Amino acid sequence: MRHKAKKGIIILLSYMGMSLVKLVVWISWLAMAVGAEYVKYKDPKQPVAARIKDLMSKMTLAEKIGQMAQIDRSVATEQILRDYSVGSVLSGGGSEPLPEAKAEDWINMVNAFQNGSLSSRLGIPMIYGIDAIHGHNNVYNATIFPHNVGLGATGDPELVKKIGAATALEVRATGIPYVFAPCIAVCRDPRWGRCYESYSEDHKVVEQMTDIILGLQGDPPSTWRKGVPYVGGKAKVAACAKHFVGDGGTTRGINENNTVIDMHGLLSMYMPAYSQSIIKGVSTVMVSYSSWNGQKMHANRELISGFLKNTLKFKGFVISDWQGIDRITSPPHANYTYSVQAAIQAGIDMVMVPFNLTEFVDDLTYLVDSKVIPMDRIDDAVQRILQVKFTMGLFETPMADFSLVNELGSQAHRDLAREAVRKSLVLLKNGKPGSTPLLPLPKKASKILVAGTHADNLGYQCGGWTINWQGFNGNNSTRGTTILGAIKSTVDQSTEIVFRESPDANFVKSNKFDYAIVVVGEPPYAETAGDSTNLTMIDPGPSAINNVCGTVKCVVVIISGRPIVIEPYVSAIDALVAAWLPGTEGQGVTDVLYGDYRFSGKLPRTWFKTVDQLPMNVGDSHYDPLFPLGFGLKTESGASIVSRSTSSATLRRPGLFIFMVTVTLSFYITGK
Repeated sequence: MRHKAKKGIIILLSYMGMSLVKLVVWISWLAMAVGAEYVKYKDPKQPVAARIKDLMSKMTLAEKIGQMAQIDRSVATEQILRDYSVGSVLSGGGSEPLPEAKAEDWINMVNAFQNGSLSSRLGIPMIYGIDAIHGHNNVYNATIFPHNVGLGATGDPELVKKIGAATALEVRATGIPYVFAPCIAVCRDPRWGRCYESYSEDHKVVEQMTDIILGLQGDPPSTWRKGVPYVGGKAKVAACAKHFVGDGGTTRGINENNTVIDMHGLLSMYMPAYSQSIIKGVSTVMVSYSSWNGQKMHANRELISGFLKNTLKFKGFVISDWQGIDRITSPPHANYTYSVQAAIQAGIDMVMVPFNLTEFVDDLTYLVDSKVIPMDRIDDAVQRILQVKFTMGLFETPMADFSLVNELGSQAHRDLAREAVRKSLVLLKNGKPGSTPLLPLPKKASKILVAGTHADNLGYQCGGWTINWQGFNGNNSTRGTTILGAIKSTVDQSTEIVFRESPDANFVKSNKFDYAIVVVGEPPYAETAGDSTNLTMIDPGPSAINNVCGTVKCVVVIISGRPIVIEPYVSAIDALVAAWLPGTEGQGVTDVLYGDYRFSGKLPRTWFKTVDQLPMNVGDSHYDPLFPLGFGLKTESGASIVSRSTSSATLRRPGLFIFMVTVTLSFYITGK
């Protein structure tokens, strides 16, 4: 009987044109396909809530705690990611797969880590994060946009949104789906070393600039629920509003210090930009190192769980800063178990560990097993992390490909950065009293002088958070155009250009220059290294100004992340320009110096006379600035100026060229 049955099956298979081996393979595939229908979290057709519920029902405590950890790439391995089900990996400032790594190198690194995550029991993909705060600033050959203070000077939220979209493309070009940006601090004291990361001292300007989130993540549909994270596809990234909250208001501008202000002041000055970010679908929020009225923000349950999550209805995940929970204690890491307890109970969902993974896992496991931290707090954190991962499609496309590699440093993005540079420049002075304005400069001249420490230094021009955490010095760490290079490509071929970083007065007098461009300012810095009590330009900046401007008509271009001491030199200067930290596209500076485009930028910050006045913001009773918030002169564009050649003599003749100067004193009164 068995023999007849077997013979009948073989005859049937033969009739169907299928071998016994093929049948086994087909049945196995069918079984897997049928089985997959019952794994809801792997089915993109299921609602996100159902997928989260299904996945979490399958997760162990160890896997949940693993999702709450973010580790640096330097300590990450495929095995660690697999064994601990690590939720996220990051590149700290300057952390790269190899020097001058190409987009493909970054992709290969990220995918290797992702392979480890996908090989874990449940195959939950990790999310790779990186600081991309003025373009994809860790990466060689990326477009470096002006720092936020310069973007604040543009007053152009639509431009900032375009920059967000361009940044997202360049980040995705390297296989990375998550950025720690934007910084929505309201810097109230320029002595703070992170002031250039703030768009303005005016919280209303900062609120407007949160449109960068729409560029980074995409525009949520009109039906999208407020507070729910949104990331619109593989050309977009998850964003991170930081640093929650009050980081720009610390006493004397000291980084990570204490912000002393009542609840009304906190909510009216520092919180509105977070409300706007949440409305726009921001995926994550990073907590500040600083304290509010003496309480560390990383341990502030009232503001993280109470206000951010419950009042503002934020549904994404809250992440700590780099070793942020360690700094809950003084000295840092003095009682790590307590730090873990305080941070998780406060409402932090993902901890940027970033090195001591096993210590974090062991301590949090102990706290849960001991019932110090309830399981529902762990579940809330993991649900929020998975919400972001599912929403952005990370489960469907966890692996990066090479389809966007040409977006890195593309000409279109460099053109956009150049536009941002020229719109960010603020003209503070144009001509001495009773004399003809100096700008726009003539492209055709006999001989011109370019001087200063910042004229031919791409690193100085870009500032901190560029290639390395603290930035770099010189022209070799990435690709871009210095201001000197831009001048050379802008002026007439017959114009002789002489460059001296620090010319002496005799040299200037003996050369009979038609005019001079002096570019000076601050060195690169980031975070605490940028805290300053004197806010002076680096030497030999002052002597360059005095030696040059005392002899020849000069325009001084200030490269800085904030207002610096300039009042002692203003009377000697013919034209003064605040260029902030413009990034890699130096042609944006010459676009306006030479009149191809007009000056249009407005001061996003009050420019003080002396540091003794600080802190001083618009609306203060002692407000007596050198240049007030919103100040900025204008010039006509070159399209309305007759092409002209000049010498030092003709430059002084009024009426040789036609232009208009408009002085606008705009005071944005903050709603305290």
